[in-house]
Amino acid sequence: MASPLADLNSPLLRALERGVLLGDGANGTWLQAQGFDKTPYDLANLLRPDLVEAVHRAYFEAGSDFVETNTFGANRLRLGHTNWSVRELNLSGADLARRVAGNEKFVVGAIGPAGKNLAPIGTLTEEELFESVHEQALALAEGGVDAFFLETFVDLEEIRIAVRAIQEASRLPIFVTKAFIEDGEALAEGLPGACAKTLEALGVSAIGANCVVGPQRMIDIVRQFSESTSLPVIAFPTPGLPQLVKGQIVYDTSPAYFAKASARLVEEGARIVGGCCGTSPQHIAELRKLIDLGIAKKQQQKVSTAKSAEKKPTPQAEPTRLSEKLGKEFVITVEMDLPRGLNVQKVIEGTQSLKDKGVDLIDISDGARARLRMNPLSISKILQDQVGVEVMMHFACRDRNLLAVQSDLLGAHALGVKNILAITGDPANIGDYPSATSVYDVDAIGLVRILSRFNEGIDLAGNTVGLKCAFTIAVAYNPLAHDLAMEKERLRKKVDNGAHLVYTQPIFESAIVEEAQSFCNSLGVPLFVGILPLRSSRHAEFMHNEVPGIEIPDRIRARMQECATDDDALKIGIDEAQSLSAFLKPISQGLYLMPPFGNHRIAEAVIDAVR
Repeated sequence: MASPLADLNSPLLRALERGVLLGDGANGTWLQAQGFDKTPYDLANLLRPDLVEAVHRAYFEAGSDFVETNTFGANRLRLGHTNWSVRELNLSGADLARRVAGNEKFVVGAIGPAGKNLAPIGTLTEEELFESVHEQALALAEGGVDAFFLETFVDLEEIRIAVRAIQEASRLPIFVTKAFIEDGEALAEGLPGACAKTLEALGVSAIGANCVVGPQRMIDIVRQFSESTSLPVIAFPTPGLPQLVKGQIVYDTSPAYFAKASARLVEEGARIVGGCCGTSPQHIAELRKLIDLGIAKKQQQKVSTAKSAEKKPTPQAEPTRLSEKLGKEFVITVEMDLPRGLNVQKVIEGTQSLKDKGVDLIDISDGARARLRMNPLSISKILQDQVGVEVMMHFACRDRNLLAVQSDLLGAHALGVKNILAITGDPANIGDYPSATSVYDVDAIGLVRILSRFNEGIDLAGNTVGLKCAFTIAVAYNPLAHDLAMEKERLRKKVDNGAHLVYTQPIFESAIVEEAQSFCNSLGVPLFVGILPLRSSRHAEFMHNEVPGIEIPDRIRARMQECATDDDALKIGIDEAQSLSAFLKPISQGLYLMPPFGNHRIAEAVIDAVR
């Protein structure tokens, strides 16, 4: 079945109706093997066109029916602020392949993912992605490609936008492949089949899978695609698992094995086959031999006995006690500071005292101000197990890439730490190790989206996690931010993406509490108001003058400056915190206490005013 938007007179689609089409193998790794040492490999279109032509020629001589243009990453988002022209790279890429293919063979325009995450996981907007793909598609079409090949995509939403951009640029056929991880559970849950139905609805000409997995691992993926769609199915596996040798990714799978294993993909229903990273003309030549020997005929004779996996309801995790209190009880939470080393006994003792005082929750920060402290998950688990009080674990995006963010969150959930305050995190260069690297694959908004996906039972790639998680998702809000309009907009996005609860930065005036509460009421989320008891005049001046987003009223600073001792000043700090806490209790849903140095006795003195 061809795309209703594609030109039905396409010679490539007519060839596909007659039998299996064999594509090429890797462009980038083969260019590297031929001596091109620059990245991205797309630059070879202008810097070493002779090598690019040689690679295409080698694949055609090996038996490929079509080759992909060397343009996988030739888009404005990957090229960034370089001086390379997107149009020139794509035009030259199409022209080089067309020149070698002549009129007897085919050329498909390769378009890879943006290399950046769509908002809210990243900062890439739908409009930016659309314009990038549209620009690339126009140049490839002008260069004479026979079709487009969207490959190695993970995000189905990115595929949807990319397909729409191509369809606006051209009526040429569109092939689409998604990368699937090696995950038996994802296969058992029928993820490839579900993806097939989603992709088929986009109006493309062929769909399937490429990259990440080898031919044997791809068999079940192809089988599910074949059973779920009437479109031609694509299979472009890697040769197998790679290894790192002298800083280079190396695949060490024999062409004969690759061909034999890939032939089974044809038997399972693949109509367009080839290879991905690590495959060479030798791999393709061996596969050509088997196709010509009649492997494809078995596809017509094969009657699949495989049954699509039945969709079972995803079980739901037990909710947190905090989630059951929201909107029903006034919640008191206290943040406890961690020491620099391993001795956490004072934290445990302080938490026990706070629990005895009636505190509902303990907050544990995640390297605030980029200080070196124990991993917050460790102490959170210790406190929940030894003291029996729930913890709100702060989780910063600074130290983890997208893979580690999801991995650590799943680990936290498995250990029973399910209250998460999603924060972007202070940059590493302001802390104990200024030379350390900040990651920031996502910010707090993207982190909320990840947590929400887990609560749906899936990860960012759409793979099942086996359980609908029960994360209670908290977010931060600073009602005294320098750019309050931007701060409010970010909070709206956090709530839109699934935040359950809002924490404020420290507040010292009742009018600010009322404004923050009014805004959160408009968003329909409960508010925990941050209260910081000041311990001295120096503390007040430091917070007011040196900590962004904190304002200490003149009257409080004046009162503390008049004190003869720090003990007298601390009494004023506690008194102010008690008064504001008593004021907010009737209008807010919770009190978030941040006692200096995690001093639980100061927190307990403030709590007396609201119990």
